[in-house]
Parts: sequence; C-alpha cells; structure tokens
Amino acid sequence: MNTVSIITPILNEADNLPFLFANISSLNPAPQQIIMVDGGSTDRSITVAKVLINDFLSSEKSNIRWQIIESPSGRAVQMNAGAAQATGDILLFLHADTQLPMTAINDISLAMKRADNNCEWGRFNVRLDSRNPMLWLVGAMMNGRSRLTSIATGDQAIFISKALFEQLGGFPKQPLMEDIELCKSLKGIAKPVCLTSKVITSARRWQQHGTWQTILLMWQLRFDYWRGESAESIKQRYYK
Repeated sequence: MNTVSIITPILNEADNLPFLFANISSLNPAPQQIIMVDGGSTDRSITVAKVLINDFLSSEKSNIRWQIIESPSGRAVQMNAGAAQATGDILLFLHADTQLPMTAINDISLAMKRADNNCEWGRFNVRLDSRNPMLWLVGAMMNGRSRLTSIATGDQAIFISKALFEQLGGFPKQPLMEDIELCKSLKGIAKPVCLTSKVITSARRWQQHGTWQTILLMWQLRFDYWRGESAESIKQRYYK
C-alpha cells in the first residue's frame, strides 16, 4: 500500500485543530504522517497543536507521525514547505476546516494503484457542513464542475504522487488560485481520479457573508481570473 503524508496549512485555526486531530485519528487505515504548517498565526494555533500532538503521542494511537512547522504566510508557500518534509509516496493537501471520510487513505491508495503509472492525482467529492439544502446544491455543483473541467479546489482535498508534485515544482508561489494553477498543469499530464467519497468542509464563509452573495462572488472571481486578472488582485477582493 502506498504511504500517505497529509499537509495542512494553518492560520489562526486554534478552534478547528481539535476537530482536525479527531478526524485524522479516526481514519482507518491511518496516514503515515501529518505535517501542519503555520503561516504566522496570532491566536493559540501553535500552542494548541503542540498540546494535541503530545496528548496523541501519549495515547495508544501513536502510529501517526505528527509535526508542526512554521513558514512564511501564504497557502501555497505553506503547502510547499510541508511537502518538502513529507516522506510519503502520496501527498494529500487538507484544509484545517475539512474532514476526511474514514476510508480516505484506503480510497486514495486503491485509486493510485489502479492508475497506469505513478503520475496520477485526484480529489474527493465535497459537501458543505450545513443543513441548508442550497449549500448542499453548491457542493454538488462544485463536484460537477470539477469532474467536467478536471480542475479541483483545495476544499476537495487534492492528492498527488510526491514524484509528480516535485516534477511540477509544487504549487505556484501566488497568493490565491494556487490550486487552480496546479490542476491546469496536472490535467495536461493525466486526468484526475474523482473519488465519490466525500470530504466535509466548513460552510462558514457562505454563512457569514450570505449564500447567494458568496456564490456570485466566487463565480465573478473565477471568471475574472480566467480573463487574466492577477492573483494578488483576486486575493484583495476575496478577503475584502
């Protein structure tokens, strides 16, 4: 079975980290390694992570190698820093507010095993963590769009062989849309494996800013990025 390293960029995610640890600990089989990469948190993220790692290592479930490192801010920079220290054959990039299905590692290993060569990659289906039917529809639309275009987003927990990731030079060093750019390069090599098992990701942005407002903003940002607007400009509009 292929070994899997999970890389998770964090920035002020102290509240989410206990859920992240609980989710990873429940996976069967377990990943080989999880690397959390802090990009300059101003909350207690690093302290919470270290406490949770110590508690985990003292428990019976100490077969996963947990570690936390620090890097300059920026999701692409953080994920590249984590990937540089990963020892697994497969890299799984997981947002701190996203939960994997219990069979995630086995699902990935089987998918990669079915690939014709070691230059394979893929992503999960996604569901937003909300009882709002509209947000379930948003998740279904994200999955459909991804299958149609062979472009995945970070919310869908992208996985890729370490060899191919290094061959491509990792995520492009840009402040946003780094997942889109990586997928553009990847799909020129091979189509993604689209796993039907679902990750559950936070719906907090839709809940805080409004469902329709967020949908329209996302569509507009993607369209403007496709037209050539810079990632820096997109970032400023996204976080405004």
